[in-house]
Amino acid sequence: MKLLRTGNKGQEQAAILDADGQIRSLAGIVADIDASVLSPAGLARLRALDLSTLPVIAAGGRIGTPWVGCGKFICIGLNYADHAAEAGMPMPAEPILFTKAVSAIQGPNDPVVMPRDSVKTDWEVELGVVIGTRARYVELDQALKHVAGYCVVNDVSEREYQLERGGTWDKGKGCDTFGPVGPWLVTADEVGDPQQLALSLEVNGRRVQNGSTSTMIFTVAELISYVSRFMTLEPGDIISTGTPPGVGMGLKPVPQFLRAGDTMALSIAGLGEQRQTVYAWDAAVLDA
Repeated sequence: MKLLRTGNKGQEQAAILDADGQIRSLAGIVADIDASVLSPAGLARLRALDLSTLPVIAAGGRIGTPWVGCGKFICIGLNYADHAAEAGMPMPAEPILFTKAVSAIQGPNDPVVMPRDSVKTDWEVELGVVIGTRARYVELDQALKHVAGYCVVNDVSEREYQLERGGTWDKGKGCDTFGPVGPWLVTADEVGDPQQLALSLEVNGRRVQNGSTSTMIFTVAELISYVSRFMTLEPGDIISTGTPPGVGMGLKPVPQFLRAGDTMALSIAGLGEQRQTVYAWDAAVLDA
C-alpha cells in the first residue's frame, strides 16, 4: 500500500493510492495516518478495504508528510563506503548516529529554505525506514518485522554548520525544512527487499547522485537492531539510512552547494519522487 496525506499545511487528510494511481480519501476510515494506523492491525484493516469504493481526491494538490506523530528522526552517517570516501572520512566500524529535529520534517515538495547566512547547504537522497511496532534490543533476524514501511528522505544539510563550527553534526542537520519526507509511505510488504532499491537525485536537471541500497555498509535490519540497543524505537519514528555518493561537498574539482532558485528532484524505485525549490532565508516562505 502507498499511504499519503494531502491538503494545505495543518489541514491534511489521510489518503491511499490505488492501483491506477488515483488518490483515494480515507476520511471516515481513519482520523489520520498515525501510530495506530502504522501498527500491524491498523495496516491489516486498510488492506481489507475495497479502494474502488473510496472517494477520489483530485490530483495536483499539495502532498504533506505521509504520517504524523514522528517522535524521533534518527539518521545514519557515512553508510555508503563511496560516500565516506568522497567526504574524506574513514569507513565506520559501527553505525554513526545523529538526529534531525522533528521540526525539520515537511512535505516532499514543500520549499527548502536555507538558514540565515548559510553558505554550504547540501542535498542527500536517503531511504527512510518508518517503525510500526516498538523496537527495543531487537535481534537481527526480527528487525524487519518492526517496519511499517519506507519512504524517500532528503537529508538536507548545512555543511559549515555540521562540520566547521564545533560540536556534533546535529546543528547542520535539523534546520527548518531540512527533512522532506514522502510523497508516500510504502508498506513493507509492497517494498520487499529494502536492499535492492535504486536512488537518484538531480539538481537543476543534472543527475548528481545515482546509487543503490545494495551498497550500504550496514543493512536496514542491522540498523534497526543497532539503534534499538541505545533507544526504544516507537511507532512513527523514522531512521534515515545514509546517502550514496554525489553530494555537493564531494563534487570534483570544486564542491557545489545549493543557491536560491535551485531545484532538486529525488526518487527511490517504487517509493515515488520529491521536488523542491530552494529559497534564501525568508520567514514568510517558511511560515506560508
